[in-house]
Amino acid sequence: MSETLGIAGSGTIACGLAVAAAGSGHDVKLRARSEESAAKARASIEKQCGRLENAEAALANVQVVTDLAELADRSFVVEAIAEEYDAKTPLLQELAGLIGEDTVLASTTSSLSVNELASRAGLADRFVGFHVFNPVPVMKLIEIVYPDAAGEDTKSRSRELCEAIGKTGVEVPDTPGFVVNRLLFPYLFDAAKFQQETGLEPEAVDTCMKLGAGLPMGPLALLDYVGMDVSIAIGEQIDADIPQNCRDLLAAGKLGRKSGAGFYDYSK
Repeated sequence: MSETLGIAGSGTIACGLAVAAAGSGHDVKLRARSEESAAKARASIEKQCGRLENAEAALANVQVVTDLAELADRSFVVEAIAEEYDAKTPLLQELAGLIGEDTVLASTTSSLSVNELASRAGLADRFVGFHVFNPVPVMKLIEIVYPDAAGEDTKSRSRELCEAIGKTGVEVPDTPGFVVNRLLFPYLFDAAKFQQETGLEPEAVDTCMKLGAGLPMGPLALLDYVGMDVSIAIGEQIDADIPQNCRDLLAAGKLGRKSGAGFYDYSK
């Protein structure tokens, strides 16, 4: 079954997923909440599609809309907005009232309980956690998380969609942070705490971990890449020890790359 994909959201993850699916030949509709957000999403999608070999065809597969009702005809709909129950719940409930009886509803949550989200949506048998990783067109993993009541059709279609868009789907338990974030963020916050206690420059900490542990990105640069707001939200969900320097950066609005400053200055 070739799914028609609907994406409710217009941020980095939403646009990246749209590009990955469109590049694989899927018909994609992405819904942004305003014309301004839609224009930004179109620019992002156009830029990312431009890096693909089939750039023109991929771009033609994506339609950006502002009316949520436009997603009613999709066979697989993915919510991809802020990592907060209060934000996701009303959107999931609205989507549940719009989509068809055979449509699968998914969330890109990276740390929230999929059973809880499914319960709030009222579609436990047709719900799935679909945790994609940034940058989506490049990263191969999708953590697939099923609520207890998920049906076999939901499970098989989720696995098949992962494969169809060139990803490796790994079924993981519905635990806070799933696998990657549960193991990754305690390390990232420990690196931030170490930097706070020692006074080492962020670049020194990151260089040691890149060259000494063979990592592609240092922990403090990765916190900046994810965003301090998102990182702390994930940390709180998995009950991680979040150091004061991270909370100070959040309070100062220094979220990382997206705000122009975090552990590093990106304004230059």
